[in-house]
Amino acid sequence: MTNPPTRVDGRTARSERTRAAIIDAHLQLIGEGDMRPTADRVAKLAGVSLRALWSHFADMEALMTASGERVLARRDASYRPIPADLPLAERIEAFCHQRARLMEELAPAARAGALKEPFSPGLQHYRGMHISRVRDELTSTFPSEIGSDDDLLNALTAASFWPTWALWRDAMGLSVESARIALSRLITAMLAPAVGARSGV
Repeated sequence: MTNPPTRVDGRTARSERTRAAIIDAHLQLIGEGDMRPTADRVAKLAGVSLRALWSHFADMEALMTASGERVLARRDASYRPIPADLPLAERIEAFCHQRARLMEELAPAARAGALKEPFSPGLQHYRGMHISRVRDELTSTFPSEIGSDDDLLNALTAASFWPTWALWRDAMGLSVESARIALSRLITAMLAPAVGARSGV
């Protein structure tokens, strides 16, 4: 005898759709340049009442945290591993192209998060997770070059993380391509001594 299929509770499904719509609206407003979207604007775009918004999120901190989780999930879905057996120059180019793409995809949320992160434990948590992701990218792409050199890994992480990209793109006004070239030159310069030390040069 087979068990009957489990029915999805209609109220639960509606609640999940409403929650997702609120997060989508929050991130859409940020993506459109609204760095401090209010609950009113989020609710209006999501097509829900303020009461519905607050029934899903205790406060804006909770909504920002949920949005941070969504951004991290998008990053994970967009990331593609780079084979560690490629020649170093090819790995550097592939890494820098991917970092440029990921940084541009994350840019609106990163810019908005920078305004609120000092006061948001949730955003601070997700910043730490993004840092961990970058470190994992580096150690999986350049395992023999980095080895156990934590100082090198720290330097590469700083070069590859959002504040450096924001300096190039926002403060210095570089194009995406120019910023990518700057990143490539920086990564190459940091890895070259490690390669020379391991080869005895």
